[in-house]
Amino acid sequence: MPGSPDVALDWRTDHLLGAPFQEAPLGPATLVRYPHPPDAPAPRVAVVHVHGYNDYFFQEHLARAFAAAGYAFYAVDLRAAGRSLRPGQLPHFVMDLREQATDIAAASRTVRGLEPGLPLVVHAHSTGGLTAALWAHAHRNAAGADAGPDLLVLDSPFLDLRAPQWKRTVGTRFLDTVGHLAATAIVNDGPSRYAEHLLAANGGRWQFDTTLKRPEGVPSRVGWFVAVRRGQARVAAGLEIACPVLLARSDTSGPDTLDNPLLDAQDTVLDVEQMAALVPCLGADVTELVVPGGVHDLTLSARGPREAYLHGMLQWADSRLTDT
Repeated sequence: MPGSPDVALDWRTDHLLGAPFQEAPLGPATLVRYPHPPDAPAPRVAVVHVHGYNDYFFQEHLARAFAAAGYAFYAVDLRAAGRSLRPGQLPHFVMDLREQATDIAAASRTVRGLEPGLPLVVHAHSTGGLTAALWAHAHRNAAGADAGPDLLVLDSPFLDLRAPQWKRTVGTRFLDTVGHLAATAIVNDGPSRYAEHLLAANGGRWQFDTTLKRPEGVPSRVGWFVAVRRGQARVAAGLEIACPVLLARSDTSGPDTLDNPLLDAQDTVLDVEQMAALVPCLGADVTELVVPGGVHDLTLSARGPREAYLHGMLQWADSRLTDT
């Protein structure tokens, strides 16, 4: 990347997390960074974190865990999400996942310019994991700043639809055929008990902006649903991601209801068995990390599962970077 991206980007104190976090516009997206501690050894790896649906980057502890392990930490809030949501936009709404893949590509290219010579890890959650997997596949033969990641970590990726069979087949075909006529019509709407339970104000562990990660949920719309299902069909047909991939997930799934006694110890958003079944469809070098008691975003789990995830994920990354 020519020139100095650090000078070109308009870095300022992150308006959501405050110092030392910084944010800068990146086209329709927003890049966030956690400046590497000045008293720590120089970073040896760079990482870009990608959020999921009804989500944005707020996990300060994740940034600090990566920094403590020697990683230069960055996160991207994708277009129409989090810090990148503009007035009049429908949150998270895109008609093609390649739109958000462009944001991942821009973030990766920029971070490679900011951290020259460092291997790049992309850490992506849920729908961000689906999009990042498709992007890594599409860039498997690219070189230089446009290359795919050196490692790809998928935290509970949205590789298939957790829904009744009719919705997975007949419903999908119908919406794919006529969806362009009502792209913004709502397919599904309802509260996210998962997000509600995580929130500190409700007795959970985490503070986050409830206008950007909404306990009441973000309606999924026809155009977005069709884009996701097309992306999931490409995964099912088989990707050829060139770099090593880690697929991390909880050990069980359960209902996203407040009366679920395991609401804080299961993936209540996606089906972990679907993820496991699709491991062979990602590429030739895929490792699975199962985290007992983990929630949908493994980084937001209770302390034990969360630490198990962070330790296992970083240990895998270090071992694969050493191999290369």
